[in-house]
Amino acid sequence: MPTASHASETRRKPDFTLPAGSCDAHCHVFGPGDVFPYAPDRSYTPADAPKEALAALHETLGIDRAVIVQASCHGTDNRAMLDAIARRPDRYRGVAIVDGSFDDKAYQLLDDGGVRGVRFNFVRHLGGAPDMDVFNGVIDRIKGRGWHVVLHLDAADILPLSDMIRSLPVPFVVDHMGRVDTTLGIDQPAIRALLELARRENCWIKVSGSERIARFPFDAAVPFARALVETSPERTLWGTDFPHPNLKEPVDEVDLVDLVPRFAITAEEQQRLLVDNPARLYGFAA
Repeated sequence: MPTASHASETRRKPDFTLPAGSCDAHCHVFGPGDVFPYAPDRSYTPADAPKEALAALHETLGIDRAVIVQASCHGTDNRAMLDAIARRPDRYRGVAIVDGSFDDKAYQLLDDGGVRGVRFNFVRHLGGAPDMDVFNGVIDRIKGRGWHVVLHLDAADILPLSDMIRSLPVPFVVDHMGRVDTTLGIDQPAIRALLELARRENCWIKVSGSERIARFPFDAAVPFARALVETSPERTLWGTDFPHPNLKEPVDEVDLVDLVPRFAITAEEQQRLLVDNPARLYGFAA
């Protein structure tokens, strides 16, 4: 069974050795709340998981780079994420949450701070679809910056939203394998729609979130991740999702690392998934 939910509690090392330059392309920092308060209208209140905890996790796992994704509990106050990036600006990047109030100066400050994308939640338990006027306005603002949009979707919404997603004028990244229901099998409509999107040149998909779509030891997630890596070998990303907000059961990130060679079987596939693909999307130096 998993033994830990936070980096500082992790003691064992993964069996799989990550290649040099590996990137955790989906992780979070939370608080500390007395320094970076949580949003008043948040749908959940996490335990603090500050930048020091994230750094400790990455040291244990052998991860060199990271993309820190703003989570909804901090809303559009991106300071905790920016503060974490500033700790290692050459090796950290960020994805922000923004709204219609952000002007060009605000976007430039985010860009200067290492942000390379914006995230929108469509997940129902986190509030559901955003105001699409705001969404489209943000897309207009980022399309000249070389940024991308991260889409956090429920599996049931992949097919209904596919036309909108295909029309996006910027690169887009789908979180957590689209949160597909693994009990419905690999041939379900949601995964067929996701694989169809994955064939598009501006589509990237994270084979993260195994702990969200499968029970420990997460075997049920493997065929879905494998299908995505095979379909889009140059535009798949991997991440830990530390510290796993809103999960009922604890997760040891070591177990997630040890899934990687089942997703990406050869050394070449592993190099692309963990190093080359995130370096290309997020502008890490060679």
